[in-house]
Amino acid sequence: MKLAYWMYAGPAHIGTLRVATSFKNVHAIMHAPIGDDYFNVMRSMLERERDFTPVTTSVVDRHVLARGSQERVVDNITRKDREEQPDLIVLTPTCTSSILQEDLENFVNRAQLDAKGDVMLADVNHYRVNELQAADRTLDQIVQFYINKARKKGDLEGKSEKPSVNIIGMSTLGFHNQHDCTELKRLMADLGIEVNEVIPEGASVHNLKRLPRAWFNLVPYRELGMMAASYLEQEFGTPCVDITPMGVVETARCIRKIQEVLNAQGANVDYEDFIDQQTRFVSQAAWFSRSIDCQNLTGKKAVVFGDNTHAAAMTKILAREMGIHVVWAGTYCKHDADWFREEVKGYCDEVLVTEDHGAIGDAIAKAEPSAIFGTQMERHVGKRLDIPCGVIAAPIHVQNFPIGYKPFLGYEGTNQCVDLVYNSFTLGMEDHLLEIFGGHDTKEVITKGISADSDMNWTKDGQAELNKIPGFVRGKVKRNTEKFARERGIALINAEVLYAAKEAVGA
Repeated sequence: MKLAYWMYAGPAHIGTLRVATSFKNVHAIMHAPIGDDYFNVMRSMLERERDFTPVTTSVVDRHVLARGSQERVVDNITRKDREEQPDLIVLTPTCTSSILQEDLENFVNRAQLDAKGDVMLADVNHYRVNELQAADRTLDQIVQFYINKARKKGDLEGKSEKPSVNIIGMSTLGFHNQHDCTELKRLMADLGIEVNEVIPEGASVHNLKRLPRAWFNLVPYRELGMMAASYLEQEFGTPCVDITPMGVVETARCIRKIQEVLNAQGANVDYEDFIDQQTRFVSQAAWFSRSIDCQNLTGKKAVVFGDNTHAAAMTKILAREMGIHVVWAGTYCKHDADWFREEVKGYCDEVLVTEDHGAIGDAIAKAEPSAIFGTQMERHVGKRLDIPCGVIAAPIHVQNFPIGYKPFLGYEGTNQCVDLVYNSFTLGMEDHLLEIFGGHDTKEVITKGISADSDMNWTKDGQAELNKIPGFVRGKVKRNTEKFARERGIALINAEVLYAAKEAVGA
């Protein structure tokens, strides 16, 4: 448990709630004090949904602290079971309520006696894991619960006649998850593979007994679904394909892995012609990588930061497919750092693994890249440093839940990635050109005209100090200094005037 005003991954209960509320007709009850109950607000603000099941908070207040929680928690569970008639109620504590050290498992068992639906406690250590780890653990727990329940009833379904797949890891509040899911379904259809189940987003817990039908499980995101896929492989021998199909090379590698998995089970498929057609005619990324526009980006510096999945994939796309120099790549998934280091090895100069947004901001400022690819936090850093930033991973803003179709996975996703990369670099160029030449949209005329010439003179020491300032902010500092000097009737700008101007604007 950690208190912070800016966090890359939220507390554990957010991960549990993301998974629980992704399923259809599953109700989550959070045992928490007022203040921990912001999930409904966050989800209603960010997700573009017409309808979703809100989370209920069983409030911990002074009365509960005095008498204990059991009566209230059990009453809330049985009341919601009666009112909403959900298939499953998931009870989750928070870090704060966990301090009470109450036997919530006993509360759940007591409530199950009266509830018609299933009741489960999210068995997650809220002190030791974050949002991503808790989400993975909760999904695995729900899958195991319903597989075991179906096994006792003899309801488990056997392997499908034709090749089929479970897509595991799509959830609410995920980065472009809905668009990625649509693209993956389209890709599977093109490959002649039936989509057996997509979990947890939009799935019914009653259909989890169908998971053993699939010939393989596809886990596109490293952060969610690996534990459930590992369980299914252990129980039923279902192979797992965990290659993220993001970028031309990795999408082709993912499809070849699927081909290998299917043929090992008796199928006779060959996807090489499909890969060739998609790479040459559907995806524009391969064509773009040979275009003059992409060649103009060759050697430019970029930094990448995000969750494991998207940061690793974007690092490979920049370095391998577009010839861009990745100064450093980083992740906040400290629990899975070894995997990340292995994935990006050879594609970047340095690897950073940290949850400290301040350290990442400092590293960006030190590297002086032409573009950043990161989370909304890095976008804020880029705004302060006048460096363009393409958002590639959570945490994200409402603008990263677009109405329009913008997948990052599959062949359509390759086009989205190219647009993001190219626009990030060229927008930076546009700002640079405006600084040099001025522009029709200049907000403030700070010289006699808007030409590149200046009516101010600089001494050698003043010019030397100006040249020490990073290039991406040098133009702004120069303009501010000349404006400062002009307002005070100073005709010759030396180093002291530059320092005084910086102090005047609080720089």
